[in-house]
Amino acid sequence: MNSLTRLTEVVDVVIGVDTHVHTHSAAMVAAGTGGVIEDLTIAATGQGYAELVEWADDLAGEHGTLRAWAIEGTGSHGAGLARYLRERGEVVIELDRPERAKRRNGAKSDPLDAVRAAREALSRTRVGTPRQGVERQALSVLLAARRSAVEATGVAQRQLFSLVIAAPEAVRARFAGQKKLKSMVATGIALRVQATWDLETTTTVTVLRNLARRARTLQAEADAYEKQIKAIIKDWRPDLLDQIGVGPIVAAVVLCAWSHPGRIHSEAGFAMLAGVAPIEATSGQVVNRHRLNRYGDRQLNRALHTIAITRQRRHQPTRDYTEKRTSQGKNPREIRRCLKRYIARDLYRLLEHRPLDPT
Repeated sequence: MNSLTRLTEVVDVVIGVDTHVHTHSAAMVAAGTGGVIEDLTIAATGQGYAELVEWADDLAGEHGTLRAWAIEGTGSHGAGLARYLRERGEVVIELDRPERAKRRNGAKSDPLDAVRAAREALSRTRVGTPRQGVERQALSVLLAARRSAVEATGVAQRQLFSLVIAAPEAVRARFAGQKKLKSMVATGIALRVQATWDLETTTTVTVLRNLARRARTLQAEADAYEKQIKAIIKDWRPDLLDQIGVGPIVAAVVLCAWSHPGRIHSEAGFAMLAGVAPIEATSGQVVNRHRLNRYGDRQLNRALHTIAITRQRRHQPTRDYTEKRTSQGKNPREIRRCLKRYIARDLYRLLEHRPLDPT
């Protein structure tokens, strides 16, 4: 389906789906009028998905066979249903969760949200397809697991540092002069309880050793996830790793947001997804004014920020550009925003137009 074609021109009905952990609510809406035909609530299971498709097939004879599914949360609660429908050749449209203020008069119910989803899809001039692909899904899972391992490692390390400060002098002496958390973790693992110590010292040493072991184990887990991520990227899109400032984690975040060719209609759309497209803020006699975009995928925005910072340090053309813009009166934040917009453009073109394999 062409991204520039409205749904009303190509389908008879749109089925909006409001997804939850245990149940999904669906509403069939006529494409021509936006009128509600029928709604249904099913269990979020394989049997429930089959029941939903059968329900849609039963209504097809009376209301038309051409249909599209507008599903909220295709990357979370609606992932199973979206996958089930795609495997059967159905047209699936990705929708974001609605803001509460946009709900009709504050009304809230699952069938109402399903109707709203269908009508929102009908009103769009461009519709998005859900993220998909086995490589993309694998990277998404690994990134989530690595992120939690890294965060838990940081928590354990900070707890270790705090407890050392208040520890008995006999314990603090073991950590004297150590400022790096990595060295403190190594020292904590090497601690041993002595029989002559009192209860406070014995307990403190035991806890410090356990925290240090936990931090090292979690860090090893995060490193293992990163190796798996790198292996997938090398097999799928190794050209990304050739870009300056793009490592395995940054590449994985970019690929998870982009997903597959054609999902994002233009480089401007990719920039908007990343939250690096400037938002116009013109009012009255104030013209040519823009403000910071705080929307979009913040993980992707952070990845572009990492690339920009790295290039400003190690990439001579980027350093030259920074000096030029500084001489023009731009501050460091404004320069980084410009760089992130250019990086988003270059990455999008690379992703959409993959270079041919020389072999």
